[in-house]
Amino acid sequence: MKKLATLLALALTGTSLSLSADSLSIERIFSSPSLDGDAPIKLRVSPDGSRVTFLKGKETDYERYDLWEYHIESGKTRMLFDSDKLHSGPEQLSDEEKARRERLRLHGSGIVDYQWSDDGKALLFPLAGDVFYYRLGDTQAKRLLQTPEFETDIRFSPKANYISFVREQNLYVLNIKSGEESAITTDGKGPIKYAMAEFVAQEEMGRMTGYWWSPDESQIAYTRIDESPVEEITRSEIYADSIKMITQRYPSTGTPNVKVALAVSSLNDKQPHWVDLGKDDDIYLARVKWQRDSRHLTYQWQSRDQQRLELRRVNTDNWQQKLLLEETASTWVNLQDDLTFLRHSPQFIWSSERDGFKHLYLYKNDGSLLRQLTQGKWVVDDIAAVDETNAWVYFTGRKDTPLEKHLYKVSLNGGEITKVSQRSGFHGISFDRKAQVYIDRFSTINTPPQVSLHKADGNRLAWLAENALDASHPLNPYQQQWVKPSFGSFTTEQGVELYYRLYTPQNVKGKRPAIVYLYGGPHAQVVTNSWAGSRGLMFQYWVNQGYVVFSLDNRGSNYRGKAFEDAIYRNMGDVEVQDQIEGVKFLRQLPYVDAQRIGVHGHSYGGYMTLMSMFKAGDYFQAGVSGAPVTDWLLYDTHYTERYMAHPAENAEGYEKSSVFPYAKDLTGDLLIYHGMADDNVLFTHSTRLYKTLQDLAIPFEVMDYPGKKHGIRGKQTQIHLNRTITNFFDRHIGKEK
Repeated sequence: MKKLATLLALALTGTSLSLSADSLSIERIFSSPSLDGDAPIKLRVSPDGSRVTFLKGKETDYERYDLWEYHIESGKTRMLFDSDKLHSGPEQLSDEEKARRERLRLHGSGIVDYQWSDDGKALLFPLAGDVFYYRLGDTQAKRLLQTPEFETDIRFSPKANYISFVREQNLYVLNIKSGEESAITTDGKGPIKYAMAEFVAQEEMGRMTGYWWSPDESQIAYTRIDESPVEEITRSEIYADSIKMITQRYPSTGTPNVKVALAVSSLNDKQPHWVDLGKDDDIYLARVKWQRDSRHLTYQWQSRDQQRLELRRVNTDNWQQKLLLEETASTWVNLQDDLTFLRHSPQFIWSSERDGFKHLYLYKNDGSLLRQLTQGKWVVDDIAAVDETNAWVYFTGRKDTPLEKHLYKVSLNGGEITKVSQRSGFHGISFDRKAQVYIDRFSTINTPPQVSLHKADGNRLAWLAENALDASHPLNPYQQQWVKPSFGSFTTEQGVELYYRLYTPQNVKGKRPAIVYLYGGPHAQVVTNSWAGSRGLMFQYWVNQGYVVFSLDNRGSNYRGKAFEDAIYRNMGDVEVQDQIEGVKFLRQLPYVDAQRIGVHGHSYGGYMTLMSMFKAGDYFQAGVSGAPVTDWLLYDTHYTERYMAHPAENAEGYEKSSVFPYAKDLTGDLLIYHGMADDNVLFTHSTRLYKTLQDLAIPFEVMDYPGKKHGIRGKQTQIHLNRTITNFFDRHIGKEK
């Protein structure tokens, strides 16, 4: 009751909006210059620690990126390359590149990514299907590829003598000095693809590549995938002026996956040597990584049921293998990217959830456990850097609160954990190779991203983008109407602590409608003290229109430990809805919330959760907007779905209960469904099947579909239209007109 009294007092004492303040609009949220300010992205410290490079959107188009640098010693910032001068006009992306960028969540145009050579003397960046090479000190960048084909996954070799890339399903290397190009593979075509990550590897495993250089450049490991076992589906991609019929090999739940093989070729003879992955070929190749000696290749083998993960090592001198370690679970084993081989000692760092929370462990290279480095009822996010000279491991984690990400360090010898970052909020960290300095991309829910350079002890050296909310900041005109949300938690009757974020209008008069924004699915978190971009700005818009805006992270979501995630195992769409109902019960206790005007909105898994909430909990949710929803898990892909639901043959009842269709008949509230009509992730079929079901039940609902749009529904004008549509829907059904 004390929490409720405090929330009410805060709401009732809010200051009035200044009549002279600019009114935040949906159009302004998605226009240039960005209301996020000028904080850059893709920040990296050069390997020699002399400079910081980053991408920055143009002031006239925040989604068109150029490459910049900050020179640490001189303190000067300059644009390295203007994307318009290197390539003007529209970029014609290949279908493979469009899909790859969708998986990478890359959007925009111009220079969208880049990389440093390991020696810190050169930069490589793709642009419009070709690639540019820039050596420090040169006056201009050199175009290394200029071909009619669209090359993808272009990278430096470790010593920067070569670049490597995939062209038309085969792996190539190019000698930078001589310009000589060599094909490592030649028979990739049709269902056979070399050095490419298959659909579920990209979308669900976070493995975006299919090849790996040895550190000394003498060998290259790569995959061969055979897609022929995967079911071919024919789907339509509906555009404004055409309909394309796409034949896609989509591994629906319970059906065969690709056959994956792993080869190693010497750069001298280019002959493949095939690694023995075992007799069972219905497996996943989750990760591949070379040890520092360039003789031993490691790979992570994952069982089809994802309850076993093995780290195996191959000696490329004699091709003998050794099992270094294994992780098992009665539910599933999460993948991670923390495997780090030390440079100066035969040891590696590994992360595991074996004690219920993700923590770091130190091993010898032969697989012998030396010690656990971190422990406690909190989770590690990622390894940020290792300073072997001073025996420090730097990592990000949630030791203080699951709502914030901080930088910490712990000795390789074990012992106390030291917090390095100090400001409350979210810290995205990028170190130099020697772990002497780091970039901190910091934000809070009220503070747009600020980028600074720090010593390893946390002391700030310089601002790279202070992005202060001063009079010149694009967001400044809207500060008088800005609503700072409150964070809190409550404990359910089942004894589960749930965290929430609550926006309350500055002036509360009578009972207000509420919008519950959710995601609800695994490996995600909505309630954080971090800048939320255009989504967070829409929360501000809604609260300024008089809505209470609420979010809650239910069981099944991330950063609360494995038991919190495991609650959804074999029964998705159940405990998540129960927890969201608890959130609505909390809202109903607030005297300024109208219990009969509560809406729910989410996208993707959040779209699924919106449907399940509307169908199963109509007494709590009166209106819902479901974006690109999964409607039946039998229609979704193998790796994601079977991780949480098991194989359909083993859990038929669970799949039936986790589908939205058994509950569609119980819809009583107002529902809007939207979907991209070229979505190749959550296929448009998910929505069209539901349209037909609701029509057969004679239950009215609303639809807004987007021609040519993928799962992310990208595009400024499209986003303006979509968010207008969502807002108008809530206004009509629970908002202004009620």
